[in-house]
Amino acid sequence: MSENMTIEQAQQQVDHWIKTIGVRYFNELTNMAMLTEEVGELARIIARRYGEQSEKESDKNKDLGDEMADVLWVLICLANQTGVNLTEAFQKNLEKKTQRDKFRHLQNPKLKD
Repeated sequence: MSENMTIEQAQQQVDHWIKTIGVRYFNELTNMAMLTEEVGELARIIARRYGEQSEKESDKNKDLGDEMADVLWVLICLANQTGVNLTEAFQKNLEKKTQRDKFRHLQNPKLKD
């Protein structure tokens, strides 16, 4: 694996792994439920590590990057099985946000120091 993997390469690698090791994709609804579960695990660690709740002993050794990668994995699975090119989708989304928000955040008094 390359440190500079593109989103497209990640989609291809997940697809290859699923077809050679994972047998097949879980259906879209199962993957959506799994995505929700993985986001919940990530949220729990962030809430306890960076929020006001105390971190449980069992969570102290959890790898935040690994939890984020779990979310990304399932998201890529969903993109692959629904025909979404995440590179194109992300580029379009960034353009949309840039057009919509180019002045909005600069004018937000809550974001000033």
